[in-house]
Amino acid sequence: MNEHFRSPLAGELEDFVTHMRALGYSYCRAAATLKSFDRYVLAHAGHQRSLPLADLLRGWLCRREDRKPVTVAMDLGTLRQFFRYRCRFDPDSFIPRREWAPQAAKSDFLPYIFTIEQVRALLDEAARLRCSRRARTAMRVLILILYCTGLRFGEAIRLEIQDVDLRRHLFRIRESKGRTRWVPFRADLARELREYRKQRDQIAPIAPCAAFLVRPDGKAFSVKGASGIVRGMLRRLGLKPDRGRTGPRPYDLRHTYAVHRLISWHRAGVDVHAKFPWLSAYLGHDNILGTEVYLHATTELLQLAGRRFYSRLHRTKTP
Repeated sequence: MNEHFRSPLAGELEDFVTHMRALGYSYCRAAATLKSFDRYVLAHAGHQRSLPLADLLRGWLCRREDRKPVTVAMDLGTLRQFFRYRCRFDPDSFIPRREWAPQAAKSDFLPYIFTIEQVRALLDEAARLRCSRRARTAMRVLILILYCTGLRFGEAIRLEIQDVDLRRHLFRIRESKGRTRWVPFRADLARELREYRKQRDQIAPIAPCAAFLVRPDGKAFSVKGASGIVRGMLRRLGLKPDRGRTGPRPYDLRHTYAVHRLISWHRAGVDVHAKFPWLSAYLGHDNILGTEVYLHATTELLQLAGRRFYSRLHRTKTP
């Protein structure tokens, strides 16, 4: 057995994760999925050698009634990869069929697009957190980074000192979604980051590989911990229910960035279609198809687009 997996499938699971990472995949989220399945197998089958894999997998996929179809499909996809890997060594081994998650074509989830007033309210709420001044400043800076640059939540949390170039106004996002990219930011955000850096360096290591955003004890925030703080802020502002997973998510600040960028372009009268590839590259996507997920038709955006269309139609209308 090993420190990661403890069920009778532990050795095979570890070998599979090692194999996928050797192919160049980070395999962090998928490894967490496999660990969840490993814990389920251990809890329901113990250490018995003959495992009813089909029954165990069905039970694990349906372990909660409120699971979204797209989530079940993603979990099944990861386990199908693992079971197909097992077939290399045992051609007669069990492989679940795709039809076990037939509803999984796409998610009908709609992200929440914050208004500018709500973003300002989030910043004000960060200043009211019941913690040290340094921690309040760190959360304020996190909200600013997310809203002003559209970074993924994990990308912002994992920034190191060496990744934040305050002279050239650049973030270096290392190995996110299989690639590294540079993300420029404006001078006003740079001023906020410099002020935060002065406070941060008084409590935390300043080595290049040290975390940029740190807790009051000088240690790095975890993605889960920082996300929990932001969710608490959303609940106190009344934007999210007191309990449950419904309502705005911290990740929705990335969706908000993309929509607000479109609104700014419409107001400036620029060619939005010509700018799409720029936005796609800035967000770290391979092409604009990945960026379309973030483009949502808010009331303000539709009004602006409608006015531009009417104005263009009026100018080109023949007498």
